[in-house]
Amino acid sequence: MATHVITGAGSGIGAAVARRLHARGDELVLHARDAGRAKELAAAFPGARTLVGDLADPDRLSWAFSHQSLPDRVDSLLHIAGVVDLGPVGELTPKTWRHQLNVNLVAPAELTRHFLPQLRAHRGHVVFVNSGAGLNAHADWSAYAASKHGLKALANSLRHEEHGNGVRVTSVYPGRTASPMQAKVHRQEGKDYDPGRWIDPESVATTILMALDLPADAEVNDLTVRPGR
Repeated sequence: MATHVITGAGSGIGAAVARRLHARGDELVLHARDAGRAKELAAAFPGARTLVGDLADPDRLSWAFSHQSLPDRVDSLLHIAGVVDLGPVGELTPKTWRHQLNVNLVAPAELTRHFLPQLRAHRGHVVFVNSGAGLNAHADWSAYAASKHGLKALANSLRHEEHGNGVRVTSVYPGRTASPMQAKVHRQEGKDYDPGRWIDPESVATTILMALDLPADAEVNDLTVRPGR
């Protein structure tokens, strides 16, 4: 039975992945930003463990984890949580930059550092759910795109560093996906939101599980998923 550590399991792609893994009987360790969110996740996924720590404050993750029990076994670490705030470079504040960089880049690096011993021991898999913005940056997307370009670099470096230890690393680059985050993006863009126009989170979850379930002789490095409509 595989054990998966998942961030962002409360909604969107993360919830879809967690549901699929939970339904097939795998062990889940679900990250939550606070105790209240952890209680909600535990209720939604009976039998799952929770791990509390604020991704917006990665400097304190070590302290938070020192007061909790980390899993001895980790077969996959799935970085799915993310935040977005749009705006032109001339208007974005350092606070806005730091928040997106912390949640989308620094916290995944710190979580990976904490779980690398278990991943090495079990020849595990690290999945970074990136974004189309991690490949191309457009007007008003500078801070978010910078965080996701950085996440691409993190994944590439980690892949080279850990290949000899049997750790697989996959980056997934979804296009616009029907989720609460996409609804927020549309509000910031001043556009009407029609979830039917965009990728269903279940479709992205299918691609992530495909990468996870490949035999050990193969590794998906980069996977781009675009709306089919």
